[in-house]
Amino acid sequence: SIENPQFFNRVHNHSTWGNAAVGMMALVMDDEELLNRALYGLPLSEKKDLAKDNDGGYIYEEGRAQAGFFAQIDNAFSPDGYYEEGPYYQRYAMYPFLIFAQALQNAKPELGILEYKDGVLLKAVDVLLNLTDAQGNFFPLNDGQKGMSYQNDALVTALNLAYYYGNQDPRLLSIAEEHGRVLLDDAGYAVAAGIRDGLTQDFEKRSVNYSDGANGDEGGLSLLRHGDEDLSLLFKYTAQGLSHGHYDKLSFLLYDQEEILQDYGMVRFVNIGQKGGGNYLPENQTWAKQTIAHNTLVQNESSHFGGLYEVGSQHHSDLHFFDISNEDVQVVSGIEAYAYPGTKMHRTMAVIKDAEFANAFVLDLFKASSETPNRYDLPFYYFGQVLQTNFDLETPDSLAALGEDNGYQHLYLEASAKPSNDNAQFSWFNENKFYTLTTATKESDEILLARTGANDPDFNLRRDPAIIIRRPETQNTLFASAIEPHGNYNPVSESAVNTNSNI
Repeated sequence: SIENPQFFNRVHNHSTWGNAAVGMMALVMDDEELLNRALYGLPLSEKKDLAKDNDGGYIYEEGRAQAGFFAQIDNAFSPDGYYEEGPYYQRYAMYPFLIFAQALQNAKPELGILEYKDGVLLKAVDVLLNLTDAQGNFFPLNDGQKGMSYQNDALVTALNLAYYYGNQDPRLLSIAEEHGRVLLDDAGYAVAAGIRDGLTQDFEKRSVNYSDGANGDEGGLSLLRHGDEDLSLLFKYTAQGLSHGHYDKLSFLLYDQEEILQDYGMVRFVNIGQKGGGNYLPENQTWAKQTIAHNTLVQNESSHFGGLYEVGSQHHSDLHFFDISNEDVQVVSGIEAYAYPGTKMHRTMAVIKDAEFANAFVLDLFKASSETPNRYDLPFYYFGQVLQTNFDLETPDSLAALGEDNGYQHLYLEASAKPSNDNAQFSWFNENKFYTLTTATKESDEILLARTGANDPDFNLRRDPAIIIRRPETQNTLFASAIEPHGNYNPVSESAVNTNSNI
């Protein structure tokens, strides 16, 4: 806590573990100096920016702790309970947050740790459970490993403590039933007793908008859900997300029970020694963090903020509006004005259910306004087999990288086309379901089919496909697209239904 200030006195999930470990030892040792160091992050001799109020408690510079456990709570969570590094790392950090909070609640109840910042630690558990797909897997935002779910042991601990110290929300019991295990303490007993007594209610995941930033004024994250998770759209307009953040302003993920349009997540094989000892691989920086790896707009083959953390961490996107008052027309709209100097990006996305369509679909409107002409690329990372296009594809004689850097060096160009009319339609087949992307096009547009794997000598990247809408030398423009699930296929009866787009 003294000799490693670069580890201990910062806001980061690693420091949360350090603060909690030192603080819990301090409680066992009844060492007030050590406890204050864990809570406030500074040795007593260096507390020149801290003063005691009339009640003997510490007050902080500008009313906010600058380091230590209180600073972690203040700065890592928005008032809504969204954790700025994303749900994958929130899952990891909730364990020390709540274990130390439990210890403080027992030993130092006068701190009111679980009521601190309007009870944000307990709110955060509900947020974390809501940021999962139909299978309970966390959305792979920022550096997130796919497949990590709320079955993780850290979530058993978090859920039990949130139920016991919160308002004993009966929705949490349905997740606990899926866990099939509880903590061997008062919290676990309360959960088991609630299930025994028939108090369980379903945890219905909902459409919601979460603010980001310590004060809730640094962008956010929106979830639009329709029809028992048949369609879930996650729209990201957050702050940078600390060192685990990606350069992906106004990006989105789409699920139809399963992943449909994906975020790559991170390039890391955790605890698999053959892959870099289980650590982050070089391609996490050269591919996964870069803008072209996400479903958002790329200008002149460069990443948002130049791919520089020092620049990206100074800015955030802004919410234009969010409206879920009509379940059949749910809309979110966000603005990004700093990712490319001189260019303003404005994206509006809606999940719509109309009587003319068997399924809900997504409307995507992405406007770019710039001081100069630029080349714009808008990628969509889909899963599955290409079925049909309304344009003629040309395939190269040999595979080559789409570009030289900023992630483009990792994309093979597999085919290209010119649109044949004022819209381009691209249909694919995945998990026995049919999908079509329809996008309005200009005569000068290009359509590129690409796949990850170029300049990847150690085969660290998955071989995932993408369709990219390219618009050259344009100053102000609008990309208008619809993403439509339609029909299904039964391999037993060999019956295909509604295989064509309704648009």
